[in-house]
Parts: sequence; C-alpha cells; structure tokens
Amino acid sequence: MTFEIGFQNPYPESTVKTLLEDSLLIPRKVRHYLRTTKHIWINGHNINWQTVVKPGDLIKLYFEDSVYPEKKILWGDSHKIDCLYEDEHLIVVNKPEGIKTHGNEPNEIALLNHVCAYTKQTCYVVHRLDMETSGAILFAKNPFILPILNRLLENKTIYREYWAVTERPFDSKTVVYKDKIGRHRHDRRKRIVDQKYGQNAITEVRLLKKGSHVSLINCRLKTGRTHQIRVHLAYHRHAIIGDPLYATEKASRLMLHAHRLSFIHPLSLEKIRVNAISDSFEKILATYF
Repeated sequence: MTFEIGFQNPYPESTVKTLLEDSLLIPRKVRHYLRTTKHIWINGHNINWQTVVKPGDLIKLYFEDSVYPEKKILWGDSHKIDCLYEDEHLIVVNKPEGIKTHGNEPNEIALLNHVCAYTKQTCYVVHRLDMETSGAILFAKNPFILPILNRLLENKTIYREYWAVTERPFDSKTVVYKDKIGRHRHDRRKRIVDQKYGQNAITEVRLLKKGSHVSLINCRLKTGRTHQIRVHLAYHRHAIIGDPLYATEKASRLMLHAHRLSFIHPLSLEKIRVNAISDSFEKILATYF
C-alpha cells in the first residue's frame, strides 16, 4: 500500500531538486527517499532530479508504508470540533478552553482525538495551546506536510495573535518583551524568566483598550515557548486575569484567546487567515469594558 500526495506546482520554474529542497522545505531524509525510489511524477511522467518543473504542473509523490508508518489514535467526538479552515492537507479549528491539545497517555481523549474523529483520519499537532487557552490551532492531516508546517513555524512565517485581559493598565501602546524563559525549579507546572539559562522568547504587545485597573492587549508570538505570553506578562506585573499559575485576580477562565492564525499555504501559496471567537472570553471581557 502507498501513501500519495498530489498538488499543482504554485512556485516559479525550477528543477525538482530546488522545488523540494528550497521551496517546499522537505526534510533531507524524505528527499533522499524520493530521489532513490523515483517516486515522483510530473504530469503523469516519472522524472529525474534535474527535471524542470513549471508553474501549474501536476506533482504526485508516492510513499511506502515504511516511510510513514500508520499511527493509531483513538477517535473522540466529531461534534466537539468548530472547524475554521480545512483542505486535504491541513485543518484549523477553534479550541475551547479547558481541554488539552493532545493527551499525555495513550487512552486520554483530548482535542487531537476529536479532530481525528472529525476528519476521519489520523492528524498531527503542529503547535499547541495551553489547556486553559482558547482559539485557533493548526493540525496537519498527513505526515508529509507536518515537517513542512513545522519548518514554517520555526521560520516564524506562521503568525499567531492572541487577545489577553491583564492586571494593571499598560502605560505604553506597544512593547516588545525579550526575556528568556526557563523551567521553574520547584514547580514542574510553571515557567519563569531566566535570563542566564532560559530559551530566547519574543512577545510583541499592542494595547487595545485600557480600563481602570485592567488592559485588553493583542500579543503576537515571535517564538513559541511554553507559557510564553503568561510568563512575560506576569514578570512585568501584567499577569493575565484568571491565570491559575501566575495571577492574583480570579475569573472563571484564563483570559487568553488565540484570535487569529495566518500563514501562506506551502502547497498552494494561498494566503490563509482565520479568526476565532470565544463566547466565554467575550462574556467576561464585557464585564471589564
């Protein structure tokens, strides 16, 4: 049995080698497999590595099961999925607060399991949202596109924007936090600012509304560290309201919502931009503004 990927070339004229390596960012191991097995076809013809591929050419790639072994995952409830965008390669859904992106145990049901039930196939996590955070989240629908999307994430060309309601008003309309983030020594659940041993982390903040004792801000991630927005804001005395780990002001949920996800689709060059709405976030927000 083989696994097949097909798409029309959206990139400028180039060799097969350049297309797979530079445009599609396909990992070296997969490129080597395609080259040695000659499992790449252009417009119905088996070609070599230096064949020129033109815009609009139909490209088909074939993989044996040994390249992408089937991954078994329990299906959840398809009715729990709010789909924001979907095609044959990827899906973006609106995650509610209070559910994990993926389970930590084989039999644990999380959002990933519901996505698999909705698509009726095994899907793969591209990036994560904390259990307490709601909003737009991206999944790959096949193992071929997963590393390509991961490369886009590493190259900072998948843009993620969040709304947050924070303690204390902001004085500045914009600010960029670059504090390094590391693990908490005594609490495995937490992260801390650790300028010496932490990982680089960049969060861009823009003030949207200022209340008497709170602020509504837009945060744009330039990196994707665990609890990054939560830790940066708490460190600068603007903890997110309702944060069970870092804030003092309580709420029925963490007031952090991933409201927008945007990127260029790597197999079509289509501009994908989705917005997510959370009723619970909006309801609490209305009590402050």
